[in-house]
Amino acid sequence: MTVYAITDSSTLDFTTLEDDLKHFATQANMIVYRDKACKAYAQNAKIFLAHAKGFEKVLLHSDYLLAAKLQADGVHLTSKQWDNISKAKALGLFVIVSTHTKDEALKAETLGADMITFSPVFDTPNKGKPVGIEVLSEIVSCVDIPVLALGGILTQDQIDSCVDVGAEGFASIRYFERKFLNSL
Repeated sequence: MTVYAITDSSTLDFTTLEDDLKHFATQANMIVYRDKACKAYAQNAKIFLAHAKGFEKVLLHSDYLLAAKLQADGVHLTSKQWDNISKAKALGLFVIVSTHTKDEALKAETLGADMITFSPVFDTPNKGKPVGIEVLSEIVSCVDIPVLALGGILTQDQIDSCVDVGAEGFASIRYFERKFLNSL
């Protein structure tokens, strides 16, 4: 099962980077550095990649050129970056694309994505109405690439229900937040 950690300021602190990454590595086998507000993203991405050990894949968010330049394993593209899928693949990157509809999932597969996230499966703040397990199951059955459930995944029961309908695994931010990490 793929356990994909999506970082943000609630889960990753560069003053405790090594400890944070070691803790992620005890739970996740893939990780992406994502920080939409950071003005020093490129500098931090370089530091992140230098320290992110113990993962099957280490990705950067959105910037496929930076991912290639810094030799990340891949890039996680948004659902608005369709034209970048083939460009990232041409640079040898593993490509994950965020999707939210059946049409987006099929488009990502057709354009060459290696994997997709599909969200929001469960209730997630500011992400709209959750689609639920039934829709996740439909998405899994309509594409031939791995699907990672995303959105509101906080418990083992939620993880199990996603995997039970065929998801390759799950991706999350809040599952890895410090309040959850400290309770383990």
